[in-house]
Amino acid sequence: MSDLFDTGDSKPPEPGKPLADRLRPDRLDEVVGQEHLTGEDGALTRMIRAGSLGSLIFWGPPGTGKTTVARLLANETSLAFEQISAIFSGVGELKKVFEAARLRRSQGRQTLLFVDEIHRFNRAQQDSFLPVMENGTVVLVGATTENPSFELNAALLSRARVLLFHTLESDSLERLLQRAEAAEERPLPLDEEARAVLLRMADGDGRAALTLAEEIWRAAGDGEIFDAEALQRIVQRRAPVYDKSQDGHYNLISALHKSVRGSDPDAALYYLCRMFDAGEDPLYLGRRLVRMAVEDIGLADPQALSIANAAKDAYDYLGSPEGELALAQACVYLATAPKSNAVYTAFKAAMGAAKEHGSLLPPKHILNAPTKLMKQTGYGGGYQYDHDMPEAFSGQDYFPEAMGRQLFYRPPERGFEREIRKRLDYWAKLRRDRAGENS
Repeated sequence: MSDLFDTGDSKPPEPGKPLADRLRPDRLDEVVGQEHLTGEDGALTRMIRAGSLGSLIFWGPPGTGKTTVARLLANETSLAFEQISAIFSGVGELKKVFEAARLRRSQGRQTLLFVDEIHRFNRAQQDSFLPVMENGTVVLVGATTENPSFELNAALLSRARVLLFHTLESDSLERLLQRAEAAEERPLPLDEEARAVLLRMADGDGRAALTLAEEIWRAAGDGEIFDAEALQRIVQRRAPVYDKSQDGHYNLISALHKSVRGSDPDAALYYLCRMFDAGEDPLYLGRRLVRMAVEDIGLADPQALSIANAAKDAYDYLGSPEGELALAQACVYLATAPKSNAVYTAFKAAMGAAKEHGSLLPPKHILNAPTKLMKQTGYGGGYQYDHDMPEAFSGQDYFPEAMGRQLFYRPPERGFEREIRKRLDYWAKLRRDRAGENS
């Protein structure tokens, strides 16, 4: 079971404690890089000032202060702090934590339960938090590096406010290094260029910046000053060519996507390799290739999605550098495939119609009638089973009656969608002919 931290007590620094832990802030306004949350007018500052702290989901990259902020929230609201990790905790652990929180509440003290990697809990485990959140046994603060909209239950999200933690900018990382130098009472033994490289190596992660600083101090001899080349040799890490949180990242991924869309495999490969060389996460690139397959190729080549997914899985299996070739192969395939955004456009149009007409019932003839009353009121009446009809096509109208037929998907005369268009045109003719027969 995780330790219970009494946030009212202060403890002396532990021998050998990492620099990042020794430099944890004591107050919310000391947190670096998250001023939109912890500054004078920040969201969390306002909650504390109003005395109304509810359950929260902290969403952001590693090393941006999510755990630290959760501890400080408990401290500034006089809540008991309990921390667990979804990686190491199961149902039994959760039951013990909830029981301890109930006992604490019966004694007049509420618990702030911090759950790291909360997205790793399965649906049933996430649901187990709902009762203790609703009755006030715990104030839940979950931390995740993944998009909560996709990884967390809707019921859990509806009871918690999502707060976004930003990747630390260079000036925020520089402030951390200055704090470290003050705590160590010595400057980092780096020249100006090497210091800039160190900030890029940290890649927006405050903990990484302080860990790198520790490595440098350990390696430096008396009076020794490292340049950029020596720094990279010491820490065995190459600085990224661009900061993934800045324009370089977005410019290159945009160039890659537009090169694929523009059917230029050479340019697409060039930008893909530039991003590999910059230290971009290959699985991120794999996900982007999947997106290109569905947005820009679609059913013009139905194999595109399968190939993009297979390349992503191949990289996940092979790792670097072997797996990069699979992503390159998919990139070239997508760039040379016939292009169509017909499904993409149809999806947006259908989504707009769904939002506008979301209250309309489907026509009764395509609804099931499990009860006698429903049969009497017309549910399922007149439905024609397509497989029993000539050419397996009934030509019935499936839209709500108040809408009438709609046309969202318009396949072009390219690639495999040329065949799809022939089918749709033929079915449209059959529908018109059968409507004429029944008029």
